[in-house]
Amino acid sequence: MIKELDVVLTPMEAGVAEKLKSFVARKLKLKSEDINGVRFIKKSIDARRMDVKIQGRVRVFIGEEEKVIYDITPFKEACKDSVIVVGSGPAGLFASLTLLEHGYRPIVLERGKDVHKRRVDTATLSRDGVLDTESNYAFGEGGAGAFSDGKLYTRSVKRGDVNKVLSLFCQHGASQDILSDAHPHIGTDKLPRVIENIRNTIIKYGGEVHFGTKVTSLIRKGDSVVGVRCQDGSEFRGPVILATGHSARDVYRFLHEEGYSLEAKDVAIGVRLEHPQILIDEMQYHSANGRGLYLPAASYRFVTQVRERGVYSFCMCPGGFVVPASTEENALVVNGMSPSNRGGRWANSGMVVQLKREDIPYQDTLGMMRYLEEIERNCFMNGYKAPCQRMGDFIQNKESTSLPKVSYAPGVVSRKIDEVLPEIITSRLRDGFNDFGRMTRGRFITNDAVLMAPETRTSSPVRILRGEDFTQLEGLYPVGEGAGYAGGIVSAALDGIAAANILIGKKEN
Repeated sequence: MIKELDVVLTPMEAGVAEKLKSFVARKLKLKSEDINGVRFIKKSIDARRMDVKIQGRVRVFIGEEEKVIYDITPFKEACKDSVIVVGSGPAGLFASLTLLEHGYRPIVLERGKDVHKRRVDTATLSRDGVLDTESNYAFGEGGAGAFSDGKLYTRSVKRGDVNKVLSLFCQHGASQDILSDAHPHIGTDKLPRVIENIRNTIIKYGGEVHFGTKVTSLIRKGDSVVGVRCQDGSEFRGPVILATGHSARDVYRFLHEEGYSLEAKDVAIGVRLEHPQILIDEMQYHSANGRGLYLPAASYRFVTQVRERGVYSFCMCPGGFVVPASTEENALVVNGMSPSNRGGRWANSGMVVQLKREDIPYQDTLGMMRYLEEIERNCFMNGYKAPCQRMGDFIQNKESTSLPKVSYAPGVVSRKIDEVLPEIITSRLRDGFNDFGRMTRGRFITNDAVLMAPETRTSSPVRILRGEDFTQLEGLYPVGEGAGYAGGIVSAALDGIAAANILIGKKEN
């Protein structure tokens, strides 16, 4: 027998299996030994009061073994037409899985290396300050999401079946906890193996995956796209799902030069703000003892308006670390990530300001992209060290004479953030921080926190235009974050799935 039960638990009751089983047994008036397993199907933390509770719904297995609780997707041997998938981030990978569901052969072309070789290159960048422009925290198998905590929370529920995306992740090795957590994540330490398993599925059922294969132009026949041409001169023929990610700026350039329809897009830029995790735990859980033994590392989400522009936290990484996410020589970008246990000493988050096209001096199609590139070059320091300033000093507009230990492996250099980011950004960040301080009775603002610049890759600065059928020209399907239509792993995956389904529908009708 299987029953479902709504529960409100203490952190200990939710975190210790035997305590949870005892709680459920009392509620159902059963003996603990009658219960073979208890699984959360929904779970969230209610930290609005001093007495923190875990709210959720559990599935109870009574007198029978626990069962898989996610939907398993069947795949077919690829025996139909080939489809070219450019990029192996979430949009490209989930488009490929969808093609395999219907027997089509995805040919995945990835400019970077496989996800395990990427680890070597990112380590070399962090340790030695040596960047591989084709294999880094943004380029390579899994895309930028492979090393960014694996956050799976999305508000894009109208885009498609979120549960299917989560189930496919579970089918390829992710923890089933992602099906129940209010803000699910896989963790940067576990996500690479899941990505590798997805690649193995693609190959097992007859698809292809080519690494080190950089697409440099599209092949057209009249008003249709019929394939791609690569840097090494090779060509691949078929309809093209273009899923290159928001950092592939060379793709925007060749599309623009070849006359495809693009438009500049609003973005948000700012800094990575890093606190000691214990301070965030104390603030969010209302306790001088922090999170204790049974609560996870606390996170936060802030948003405010400053002079008609949004100021907000972005991609918050509890128990995580800041990394160099550059893709170009002599240009700096910082990003954040967390391991699955979120057990690190620091918490970091993007703190960004909305930037509209009319706010910058360049009004052409690639103007926003060039503006971001200028900021990234202005922030560059030898060895990919990051400009850094204490939070309190930044608010008071004074130089930091010393810096605390930080998570950023290449190292930091004391610089006033006003010297490396535009005033339109820094002045609003300052006012936004003061707003967030008032929201938290001053606990958020501390000189133990630091700002590292710049955070410039929150979204694509360019949109590749497409119609309701996901095409710009027949045979070209721009998808995901790189196309300017998604933001995050799940929304990009849903975009890839939707495009693949439309492509399949055209072929079969």
